[in-house]
Amino acid sequence: MKRYQQPAEPFRIKAVESIKLLSRHEREQRMAAAKYNLFRLDAEEIYIDLLTDSGTSAMSNRQWAALMLGDESYAGARSFRKFEKTIKDIFGKKYVIPCHQGRVAENLMFSTILKHGQYIPNNTHFDTTRGNCLHKGGVPIDLPCADSASVEALPFKGNMDTVALEGFIKEKGTENIAMVIVTITNNSAGGQPVSMSNIREVSEICKRHGLMFYFDCARFAENAYFIKRDEAGYGNKSIREISQEMFSYCDGVMMSAKKDGLANMGGFIALNDRDLYDRLAELLILIEGFPTYGGLAGRDMEVLAVGLEEVMEFDYQDYRIEQVAYLGHRLIDAGMPIIEPTGGHAIFVDAGRYLPHIPAEQFPGQGLSVEFYVEGGIRTVEIGSVMFGGVNPETGEKILAPKELVRMALPRRVYTNSHMDYIADVAQRITNRKDEIKGYHITREPQFLRHFMCELAVCEPEHARA
Repeated sequence: MKRYQQPAEPFRIKAVESIKLLSRHEREQRMAAAKYNLFRLDAEEIYIDLLTDSGTSAMSNRQWAALMLGDESYAGARSFRKFEKTIKDIFGKKYVIPCHQGRVAENLMFSTILKHGQYIPNNTHFDTTRGNCLHKGGVPIDLPCADSASVEALPFKGNMDTVALEGFIKEKGTENIAMVIVTITNNSAGGQPVSMSNIREVSEICKRHGLMFYFDCARFAENAYFIKRDEAGYGNKSIREISQEMFSYCDGVMMSAKKDGLANMGGFIALNDRDLYDRLAELLILIEGFPTYGGLAGRDMEVLAVGLEEVMEFDYQDYRIEQVAYLGHRLIDAGMPIIEPTGGHAIFVDAGRYLPHIPAEQFPGQGLSVEFYVEGGIRTVEIGSVMFGGVNPETGEKILAPKELVRMALPRRVYTNSHMDYIADVAQRITNRKDEIKGYHITREPQFLRHFMCELAVCEPEHARA
């Protein structure tokens, strides 16, 4: 078997957490009790948890030490000033709105600037961004580049289609567009990065048309690493320098700091517009907290101030990206097609290609996710028509996702390559009997973000015929 080598982990393990693999019979029982929705499983029922990389990082000794410095003052805490200074240094914006996670940043922003029926173009919206936009009466528009649909291992498949953006602006008019967002890295497109040249081009278009341009930058340092590695002219620049250039082209950022903040909780908006800051801060006080804590404890802000610096260390990013690639290559060896090249935070298995006997209407990604748990106690998440599908309210037609994927998101500094090898072994066992995997149908669902809470059942032959 071909082996893919990477440097050893650039850290030593100082504390451990026990995990337990339930028996196959127990896993089958737990999965059925959870109505085949992996979000409904308890953490103690999971052996290896790849549901998300959000808030699941292992903190460093420096972060644990910083936690003890937390100033829990209601107003003007020194922990906020440290948090604020770190963000200003990296992101280059004048004002900082702290919040407890990224979806609150989206809620604040869209509640403040979005008028009913306005559009928000994005390279590709992820779930909460899309959900918050819809909840506030907006229309999320995805404009991924053409390369994003290719099965080839092309660089910067997370780019926005700037020709399509220009055309969309001319068609709809600037008054009908609330803002433009670029998500870095592009989660829904397989964790793929966005190039600096594409960022500059989007920025120029937005400036020319007088539109606000923001980043959803939960994984900004991973994106900067790819620019350093793969874009001409950036090989000798640091991740910090590349990040600062990226942010120089936008009006502001919304960030879930539970990813590249290397923390378990936190988020923020950073911007230059004083009037917009004042409006956001007023709403922040109503729904989150005072502008110098915004839903975060002082200890959280201390931890984030350290994590946002650590995430830009080259050795860490090099290890992180290579571990994701290692798992991707092992899964390919196990017969699973993936989105290539591998991205920064996760492997995306193309369940539609892998399970051609299951139609998109029966959610092949959900079928594969269930199998990973039943076969090996591994929790993954479907990124397909369960998450992004539904029904068109105007026509009643079913909406299906562009691709039926299963995401394996790697928590930062948590699992070793021995865990990656175990995941690959489970994948091989699934491949050996993949024709037995069945599809699913939804039996109960909420109005928004249905994948979090919906209930599913196995598609039996009579249901499949119907």
